[in-house]
Amino acid sequence: MLYIGIDLGTSAVKLLLADEKGEIKKTATRSYPLEFPQPGWSQQDPQAWYDQTMDGLKELLADCDRSRVAGIGFGGQMHGLVVLDQDDRIIRPAILWNDGRTQKQTDWLNGEVGRNILRRETGNIAFAGFTAPKLLWLKENEPENFARIKKIMLPKDYLCYRLCGAFTTDASDASGTLLFDVKNRRWSAKMCQICGITEAQLPAVCESYDVVGELLPSCAAELGLPSGVRVVAGAGDNAAAAVGTGTVGDGACNISLGTSGTIFLSAADFRMDDNNALHSFAHADGRYHLMGCMLSAASCNHWWMDEILRDANYEKAQEEIGALGENTVYFLPYLMGERSPHNDPLARACFLGMTMDTGRKEMLQAVLEGVAFAVRDSLEVARAIGCAPTATRICGGGAKSALWRRMIANILNMRVEIPAVEEGPAFGAILLAAVGCGEYPSVEEAARAVTGVRGIVEPEAELVERYEKRYDTFRRLYPALKEVFPLMTGTEER
Repeated sequence: MLYIGIDLGTSAVKLLLADEKGEIKKTATRSYPLEFPQPGWSQQDPQAWYDQTMDGLKELLADCDRSRVAGIGFGGQMHGLVVLDQDDRIIRPAILWNDGRTQKQTDWLNGEVGRNILRRETGNIAFAGFTAPKLLWLKENEPENFARIKKIMLPKDYLCYRLCGAFTTDASDASGTLLFDVKNRRWSAKMCQICGITEAQLPAVCESYDVVGELLPSCAAELGLPSGVRVVAGAGDNAAAAVGTGTVGDGACNISLGTSGTIFLSAADFRMDDNNALHSFAHADGRYHLMGCMLSAASCNHWWMDEILRDANYEKAQEEIGALGENTVYFLPYLMGERSPHNDPLARACFLGMTMDTGRKEMLQAVLEGVAFAVRDSLEVARAIGCAPTATRICGGGAKSALWRRMIANILNMRVEIPAVEEGPAFGAILLAAVGCGEYPSVEEAARAVTGVRGIVEPEAELVERYEKRYDTFRRLYPALKEVFPLMTGTEER
């Protein structure tokens, strides 16, 4: 049988067609615009998501035996707010995950409502990107639109609704709303009350591999698909991508070095650190995961090479780096502030330790090492609460660098595995669809059967020891500079 994976990204939708063994038959991509009506705002028209997805599906299915298509799964950008009225009309453009208009509401939730209540009700604290602060912003700034809300959705769930008519979400995506009791996998009545909504306005919560409906006859006819194509709930982008790399079950780990960076740690049970330095979310495999999010990862390397050095030859520049673990220059990778584990929007990137002998080679090495050290900061939080993986898979653009992979292995003292297939959330969505259609009995078994590794980097004892000393210095730098960052940004208390 054939399965379709749909990854609704921020700038484009990526579609995959694969068989039950995970062999990719075809891909298609369609882009859509972002709107920035004011500085720090980011929004999109959900209709564009649907239009471009349908157009991409037609290309995807053009040359295949459509009678073999059994199911559709989703991955998608998290945290976005989609609101519909009683006639299912889009009330306003969707407010996206990277929108910064809700700092006031976020501060009110963490301060006035209180982090302890948020932790008790959801397992997390408020971040400006989460969905609940967006609802509060809408209530305060667009009360006429807030009053019209009949349905509240997350981005990928709007696509699901348009394709099969099911008003549903999954536990992994719901975890990023700050409306969801993650531990007990249900909406929080208290958080609904705080935000001025009812549970009836929220979608039913399913597991990511649950079948929520069948493709609507009108959609099936437009796409030339048979009746009975099953639609599976899908997952938030990070959870779907984790499924696609085989990061499922208890104790698995995946590091993504994209524009931003994540460390994703799957767990059998719910865990939460004392300061909510890591997100505690439900996983697409029916269990849980911890996740540390860095706002700048591979983008640090792009910034240094493209903006500062004006050098497009990344590979040659890295070939000049010789001795590892001996560099005396440090780099704090906070080009856009930082989320995990510091949750400090005022943090700024810094080079420290330069001397007259410092050159571009040492500074590039510091940039790559600084990102790896920052990943370890989040890993140490997880280790402190008993989540201590011995190996990690690695993906994203930065993971193509053999040097960076070697640094990660030795700075984290973990075996690094390179996935055999790296197609992001869309590939995970295909596995979820295959499980929902009965191809595999569980997400873990699907991942075990389909995903694999094409390379391994083992930590080296001597380098691990050297980097241990350097990390001990690195971890002291942010606390030492924390009080200085507000002075740099002009936000100090007067």
